[in-house]
Amino acid sequence: MQKQSITVLKPSAGWTGFDFAGIWQYRDLLYLLVRRDFLAQYKQTILGPAWFVLQPLFLTVVFTLIFGKFAQIPTEGLPPLLFYNSGLIIWSYFSHCFTGNASVFTANAGIYQKVYYPRLINPLANCVSGLLGFSVQALFFVGYFCVYKIFIPTASHFEMTSAMLTIPLLIPLVASLGLGMGLWMSVLTAKYRDFNQITGFLAQALMYATPIIYPLSEVPEQYRFWASLNPMASVVESFRFALLGKGSFSFHLLCYSTIVAVLLLLSGIYFFKRTERRVVDYL
Repeated sequence: MQKQSITVLKPSAGWTGFDFAGIWQYRDLLYLLVRRDFLAQYKQTILGPAWFVLQPLFLTVVFTLIFGKFAQIPTEGLPPLLFYNSGLIIWSYFSHCFTGNASVFTANAGIYQKVYYPRLINPLANCVSGLLGFSVQALFFVGYFCVYKIFIPTASHFEMTSAMLTIPLLIPLVASLGLGMGLWMSVLTAKYRDFNQITGFLAQALMYATPIIYPLSEVPEQYRFWASLNPMASVVESFRFALLGKGSFSFHLLCYSTIVAVLLLLSGIYFFKRTERRVVDYL
């Protein structure tokens, strides 16, 4: 008589409970969720994935008119399209990871009540799907860069620098910051629905506190230290410096951002894993 295999489900052990083996076992589900997120976001839309490009381009035009023309905030001699767009594409990925994961428990309450799988797959799928939009926006930025370099003369010289080698490190750093903050917010929204409303305001406030519409060098000296405490500030400045050779690149500030990202991510995973055990009671 053939023996039947029995699968036993039990709470994960360890400080964080990050189940690498379980996530690898459900990698097909991760792929399906990434595909679902990508298709569902632009399903039944006229322009479809073109919104990946149109949204940051529209914001760039608005920033150029309001902050460039009316407020006359300097862009370090760079064309406004390149200055604003370079900050927006990296910020958009952070915002996607943060706001997309802030309501992961409430958004997936139905499936959580019916079937088991590692719950961290949902936040990870959101971060991976955001990379698709980031890649498209980065590709179009290269197109804008070439147009200015070849066809449109500018008063100030700009060029891609050797700091581009840090971009493969900046992207996981941004994902870790967004994922860590998103996991923290998901725990709070599972218990207190008021935080669903706070997420949007917090993301908007963080955007204006990050040097996207202004260079960090324009912040008054007495406030620059406090502005640098925003972990995304050094990331955006470094990303812009890598692409355009303007801005500031600080190894020490990037190390600070990395430490903040690790602390946010580990603590976020820890409380996420603790909450997932009782999340059905909250929802």
